[in-house]
Amino acid sequence: MNARAKIPENVSKLQVRIAVSVFFFCQGLSFASWASRIPDIKTALHLSEAGLGSLLLALPLGQLLTMPFSGRAVTRFGSKNVLRIAIVGYVFSLTNIGLAAKDWQLALALFAFGICGNLCNISVNTQAVHTEAIYERPVMASFHGIWSTAGFTGAMIGSLMMKLSIRPYFHFVGVAFFVIIAILIFNSRLLHTPVSRTASSFKRIKWPHGTLLLLGIIAFCCLSAEGCMFDWSGIYFKEVVNAKGSLVSLGYASFMIMMATGRFTGDKLALKFGRKRMVQVSGLLIFTGMMIAVLFPALITATAGFLIVGFGVSSIIPLMYSTAGKMKEVASGIAIATVSGIGFFGFLMGPPLIGYIAQLAGLQYSFAGIALLGIIITVLINRIKVIS
Repeated sequence: MNARAKIPENVSKLQVRIAVSVFFFCQGLSFASWASRIPDIKTALHLSEAGLGSLLLALPLGQLLTMPFSGRAVTRFGSKNVLRIAIVGYVFSLTNIGLAAKDWQLALALFAFGICGNLCNISVNTQAVHTEAIYERPVMASFHGIWSTAGFTGAMIGSLMMKLSIRPYFHFVGVAFFVIIAILIFNSRLLHTPVSRTASSFKRIKWPHGTLLLLGIIAFCCLSAEGCMFDWSGIYFKEVVNAKGSLVSLGYASFMIMMATGRFTGDKLALKFGRKRMVQVSGLLIFTGMMIAVLFPALITATAGFLIVGFGVSSIIPLMYSTAGKMKEVASGIAIATVSGIGFFGFLMGPPLIGYIAQLAGLQYSFAGIALLGIIITVLINRIKVIS
């Protein structure tokens, strides 16, 4: 990897890891808080399904437009400086979402939320890569497990706020207050990651190649499967499995539980069996789990299949970020941003692609197509020499 990050004076490795974990938690909590109140915001603004769908595109648009520059900003100014500014912008944008009274106001707030979210994502993962280097063993997956835990926490808090009829704005202000307090306490314990004053956000963007491109394609395949589960698992259980009532959400819940579990155990498994073997098996698990759900669409078997898929996708993205961040040829922030950017297209394109295939051939064929991405992951990882 490039130059080694510096630990702040009088700060231990454990304190650094806790601080980075706190920032992962704060980011996950903020995103889940917004997601949990989407139904209330839709009702308050009198939005149709199509209208809401159009407005929701503002968030990924903000993320996509920032991706070419976020890695360079982290490389030029340092991940610590970018992160503590971006996280403040992130929660400020969150509160603005709660204030939106018109369509265009919501779109602007979501666009800003996407910009700050991408800057947070690249900078906090850069911190995680350098923390892993200091520990000299895999710890990246546990950070993503913290993010997943924050997602559960945010969803539960959101449900409570809805039950108590508390407006989204006051809910989001409470989250923002918690996040600001947390970053004031822990930001001084973040690592001083290497910077390059020659890095510019406005240099010509080059198309990635070689190892970096392969890592990005693997991330693309994984996030396509993940996006599929986020957006279509409930519909699959309702229309294909024919689940009734609250059982419709069983597939999504089983996937999320196993994904979080996999992220907390992924570091130990990668250390024991090797990162390459971990990704190979993960790809096979995605294929196997999806095909079980496709070929045996009963409640028990489909749930088991989604559990397997959850474990399959859990460690791939952390391992891809970790591998990219350790490449000697490219600054860690730029490498992570590149892999994240390619992967994010999968997260955006996967769910719509499922819809198109389902319209033509049926939902089971769509899920079978996603299953093949697991095989692609297993094949491509064998071509990457920097991972062992």
